[in-house]
Amino acid sequence: MKLSSEAQDVLDVSMQQNKLSDSERQEVEQLIASMPDDRVFLYKNINSNPIGDLYRYSIHIRIQHMLTFVSFLTLAFTGLPIHFFESFWAQPFNSLLGGVDVTRVIHRTIAVIMILTMIYHLVTIIVGSWLQYVIGKFDIRRTIIPLPKDIKDFKEDLLYFSGKREQRPEMDKFMYKQKIHYFAAGFGNTVMVVSGSSFLFPEIWASILPAGSASYFQELMRLSHPHEALLALIVIAFWHWYNVHLAPGRFPMQWTFLTGKITREHQIEEHFLEYLRNLVETPEERVFLRETLATLESYSKDIKAKPSVQNL
Repeated sequence: MKLSSEAQDVLDVSMQQNKLSDSERQEVEQLIASMPDDRVFLYKNINSNPIGDLYRYSIHIRIQHMLTFVSFLTLAFTGLPIHFFESFWAQPFNSLLGGVDVTRVIHRTIAVIMILTMIYHLVTIIVGSWLQYVIGKFDIRRTIIPLPKDIKDFKEDLLYFSGKREQRPEMDKFMYKQKIHYFAAGFGNTVMVVSGSSFLFPEIWASILPAGSASYFQELMRLSHPHEALLALIVIAFWHWYNVHLAPGRFPMQWTFLTGKITREHQIEEHFLEYLRNLVETPEERVFLRETLATLESYSKDIKAKPSVQNL
């Protein structure tokens, strides 16, 4: 396989950061050179464990995801009946929980958990990035931060799905769709926290805002809170869950959020640059890939050696 200049740079930086010896560098380079140029053929014929093969998320990220997932759904299913408490469908729900006043207590309690989870997440990514920087392994391309390459990847991915490109672009650990998901969720959570706090602490917001604008701000927040919640619920249900769990190749579920591992097939298809880093960082993966390539080469030779129907 002949790497693009960008992929070669990722590989070189990774080998430098991981301080590979000359023999290890040569091993990695020879292994990559023996890979087929057709990545589609490779990821469709490589063995993958549905539960995951390659490390992706730390235990902290998995805990944060689970807390966010549970708190978000609980907030949505308690907050909407509070806002529409006079609706025919909301009254039985509130009665089941002990009345709308009890629903409000549950809603506010879970909101505190979500805010603490957001703080936990910020601390994790800031401290984690700082530690990576200290040991000389920080690479901004490996983060969730949007980069100009994401625009290029989006364009090339559209060309691939429209049949004008044979392979998907070489994308990094976080592809453009995941970055959109992440920052959309971050924006939505921020709107929910700000608008929700304006209901609980109107005096504080009135003291911060310019004179005469507090009432307009409160009205805007009153409209934003339930509608942002409904929008987020729709996005999560129909976009995020489909892309992560229900899309072909991921159905019925992707286990990464539980195991912290991603399948080889998925890594090579959508995160090829990260797979190159896997080859540098994980000697066991190099052994696995070498054996896989030998098997595929043997299989290809057997196919070519068999006489075709026309020759019989």
